Amino acid sequence: MSKIPVIAIVDDDDSVREATRGLVRSLGYIAEAFPSAEDYLQSDRVLETACLITDVQMPGMSGVDLQDRLIDLGHHTPIIFMTAFPTETLRVRVAEGGAYGFLCKPYDEQNLLDCLLKALSMDRPKSREQ
Repeated sequence: MSKIPVIAIVDDDDSVREATRGLVRSLGYIAEAFPSAEDYLQSDRVLETACLITDVQMPGMSGVDLQDRLIDLGHHTPIIFMTAFPTETLRVRVAEGGAYGFLCKPYDEQNLLDCLLKALSMDRPKSREQ
């Protein structure tokens, strides 16, 4: 039996963070939620994270800054970005850093699922295998 992937969710908005956590858990993944990039970086889940879902604009460290920090630390975790303020410049910037998704808030659940499956490719939960 394969290990269930850990999906980390970083968003300063409690309702978005918890809704996303609930959705990810309903898909069969382990979901860990954090209110800030700093809290995530200080957690013991950084090395275990199979995919990171993060807001772009947050107090303190932004999602883009988090992506940069993870790369600097040698972590190439697949990242899915969410934002209420999408711009083409931002989309290109995170894509250049290796983002697996760029979703506009409020996001479509199927789009998030598609991004997760792309990011995890071989690590799909058994209930979602095709």
